Amino acid sequence: MSDESESKSDLPEIPIVCPECDTRTYVPFPEVEKTVARHNEGVHDGEAVAAVDPDVFDQLADYVAADLGLLEE
Repeated sequence: MSDESESKSDLPEIPIVCPECDTRTYVPFPEVEKTVARHNEGVHDGEAVAAVDPDVFDQLADYVAADLGLLEE
């Protein structure tokens, strides 16, 4: 039986970028939404400045679309 710390370390880390702060950080996939929201609320008065790296977001969207069969002709 695997323990919780092992399962967390197996999760992919997603890059979060903030062009205004000139920062890039990596967080486990399940924490992305919370991390982005916390940063934007705390640093940018709720304005959506920080986000998932756009290139990574596009790749994730492509994988999901392919998995759902949306890219089939």
